Amino acid sequence: MSKPIYILNGPNLNRLGAREPEIYGRTTLAEVEALCREAASDHPIIFRQSNREYEIIDWVHEAIDEASGIIINPAAFTFTSMAIMDALKMFPGPLIELHISNIHRREPIYHKSYVSPVATAVIAGLGTNGYPVAVRAILDMIRQSAKA
Repeated sequence: MSKPIYILNGPNLNRLGAREPEIYGRTTLAEVEALCREAASDHPIIFRQSNREYEIIDWVHEAIDEASGIIINPAAFTFTSMAIMDALKMFPGPLIELHISNIHRREPIYHKSYVSPVATAVIAGLGTNGYPVAVRAILDMIRQSAKA
């Protein structure tokens, strides 16, 4: 069996669909998970969300040993968490940083990501449709690294 892709979601993403729909849309996190599972086809997915920084770090540590790739939407932790960045640095596989909104078109506080410098790729501004795009992209990255 293939090693799973970890899809990790940060604070307030449990409120997708209700929180600032003009920015984040009306799709719920449960619907996002379904989109990811569909895009992954038969590849296993571990899909998680937490409002707690330490929990996300623990999941990254788990992924270091268990995952073939990580897709992370760190949400507000993107701009504040050196600890998540340090954990992600240890991950040996492909890593995609994902944002629903285009963080570069938002207020300046959203422009400095601690995750981008350690990510393999960044996807921003595609709305929740960015999630299945990220899943397909990371599957391609995993396949390419298996051939190398």
